Amino acid sequence: MEIIIILLALGLLMFVAYRGFSVILFAPICALFAVLLTDPSHVLPFFSNVFMEKMVGFIKNYFPVFLLGAIFGKVVEMSGLAESIAKTIVKIVGAKRAIFAIVLLGAILTFSGVSLFVAVFAIYPFAAHLFREANIPKRLIPGTIALGSFAFTMDALPGTPQIQNVIPTSFFKTDIYAAPTLGIIGSIFVIVLGLFYLESRRKKAEKAGEGYFGFKNEELSAANDSGSLLKTDTSTLPDLHSSTSVARQILAFVPLVLVGVMNKVFTIFIPKWYPNGFDFSTIGLKAFGTVDISSVAAIWAVEMALIVGIITTILYDWNRVKTNFKEGLNTSIGGALLATMNTGAEYGFGGIIAALPGFTLISNGISHTFTNPLVNGAVTTTTLAGITGSASGGMGIALSAMADKYNAAIAQFHIPPEVMHRVIAMASGGMDTLPHNGAVITLLAVTGLTHKQSYRDIFAITIIKTLAVFFIIALYSITGLV
Repeated sequence: MEIIIILLALGLLMFVAYRGFSVILFAPICALFAVLLTDPSHVLPFFSNVFMEKMVGFIKNYFPVFLLGAIFGKVVEMSGLAESIAKTIVKIVGAKRAIFAIVLLGAILTFSGVSLFVAVFAIYPFAAHLFREANIPKRLIPGTIALGSFAFTMDALPGTPQIQNVIPTSFFKTDIYAAPTLGIIGSIFVIVLGLFYLESRRKKAEKAGEGYFGFKNEELSAANDSGSLLKTDTSTLPDLHSSTSVARQILAFVPLVLVGVMNKVFTIFIPKWYPNGFDFSTIGLKAFGTVDISSVAAIWAVEMALIVGIITTILYDWNRVKTNFKEGLNTSIGGALLATMNTGAEYGFGGIIAALPGFTLISNGISHTFTNPLVNGAVTTTTLAGITGSASGGMGIALSAMADKYNAAIAQFHIPPEVMHRVIAMASGGMDTLPHNGAVITLLAVTGLTHKQSYRDIFAITIIKTLAVFFIIALYSITGLV
């Protein structure tokens, strides 16, 4: 019965998320519903001392990352940086290789710190333009953007400042460059299989005579003559072939490169600035305790690097940014608040679920089924990410419940914490992109497509990402590579 109660709460949260209701409200409702069924007298204490403590703790640690990432993404869009980079990619790769060009654009933006949701809005106009020129079915755009933005740069590629790669640092005392060899190999695995799949889909459509609008080639002329093509697809699209100075093309990459470089610099120097941590009692503020630098160094490094990126991006074209600076800033702040509260609520949900008697039974069941701690962590994390429809949310639930157990297990089996970091991060981005995932819903809404039209390709990328996790676990087990 205790297990059924937990599964009921998880199922209810998944259902309301799929229906589009906010988890900010329904995560505590679902969690407290489970507490109510377990012991009604525990509801209020669990809300105050478990749910709120976990939620507030998450927001305290990660809100600045969400906020700065959202602002950075917005100024990248407003400054024309994304457009300039897209032109450069088209010039180098060629418009005919539209799928690869869009994957590359998404990878560059998200690896540089642009949030996944912002990247979707920034990339789609260029994807629509290139796919129309190459006459590739529009229905393949969501899968292509998913591969470039939701896949390897989110959690596999070492050094990515995305939140999915930042969260594990505070649990395993690692940094965002954890397990670089496994991360790079896992990224290559996803890229190669993902591109192979998308190209095979493109070739199949081409062979069948299917073009951008889904018509057979012989029907396209008649459709154009009848004026039946969707107006949204004939609206003004960015001109990716207009000339831009070489100097400006190079400068467009500077803010993105600086984020990565400064992130590494701060990761190295922050521990040197505070070799013994920081004790507030030394400045007469004993009540604020001490700061364990190993738990926050990676987070501080990402935050400071994003600040450098924001400043340099604004300087790239201040005249263009200042036109809608206030509106853009407010929009990005609103988006950051929503994303933080969503994930924080799921993190609080995980805290309550982990405190219920049934979770011990589930945890022991997974442990007995998957004795390898890496496989255990991967299965638990990707399952919870799938149920909640959120990579960071699923990871939050898994780590809030089982971080101590994972640390004990990797110590027992002499597994480097960096390997567990990479496995957990990649697993969070495995089955998270089920139909009720917020990023998936946003992606389909932005592209004007439905689950029926395009989810098949997104799900294929989801399967490839999940396979990549177990591929790197097997690779580490055989070779010991980190």
